[in-house]
Amino acid sequence: GQCSARPFSTGHLLFSLLGHQDVVRDLSFTPNGSLILVSASRDKTLRVWDLSRDGRQVQVLSGHVQWVYCCSISPDCRMLCSAAGEKSALLWSMRSYTLIRRLEGHQSSVVSCDFSPDSALLVTASYDACVIMWDPYTGEQLRTLRHVPLHSALDYSSEVHTSSLRSVCFSPEGLYLATVADDRLLRIWALEMRSPVAFAPMTNGLCCAYFPHGGFIATGTRDGHVQFWTAPRVLSSLKHLCRKALRTFLTTYQVLALPIPRKLKEFLTYRTF
Repeated sequence: GQCSARPFSTGHLLFSLLGHQDVVRDLSFTPNGSLILVSASRDKTLRVWDLSRDGRQVQVLSGHVQWVYCCSISPDCRMLCSAAGEKSALLWSMRSYTLIRRLEGHQSSVVSCDFSPDSALLVTASYDACVIMWDPYTGEQLRTLRHVPLHSALDYSSEVHTSSLRSVCFSPEGLYLATVADDRLLRIWALEMRSPVAFAPMTNGLCCAYFPHGGFIATGTRDGHVQFWTAPRVLSSLKHLCRKALRTFLTTYQVLALPIPRKLKEFLTYRTF
């Protein structure tokens, strides 16, 4: 039957979603409220569940050869990205539940991924100490953010820390990224700059998430702590707001087909960095 709001207030178990053969590492709901849930597991599959149909398993997505531990659905609900500790991330169609493409470019395991709020960009983070920004429609690499060691008062020891990445996430207005790396730093990046605009020292970081209204970032650590940080706030330009509004419903190919100047096309497809 249909899910109603009522059972959630009772604390009663609604569904047991049975099917995975190993640990479930990540979950992602479709942002449009359709009650479609995607789960990622160490059994090397992603599974799609429809909670409006009593939790029925709609699809099993096979293609990874390692444990799957990150999945992200685009805000427009067209695409799903998954990372499984392989050098390539996989991009799936949420309409046909088929593989669209492999995103190849990292030199080591991809461990985290996130879409921009308008679905026009996809970022992947890897143990190779890089974040790659992709156009998910074309598979093109738009830019690479390299996590170089920070030599300053923040580095309290002479140890050499690797910059393996653990997590990446977009800010809600789509102008910043946050990354957590093994070199004991939380970094905040402005979309149009190649070096971080802010750093914070944090140890054993595993994951990060922006507050939905911006201005704050939460980070989770291996030793059980959740930390909160103030993040740069910015008033989006009218140009960016227009781009975001257009890209919410126009694919890259649709933008490129518009009878508008080339410079405008480059801006609307985030190729003006």
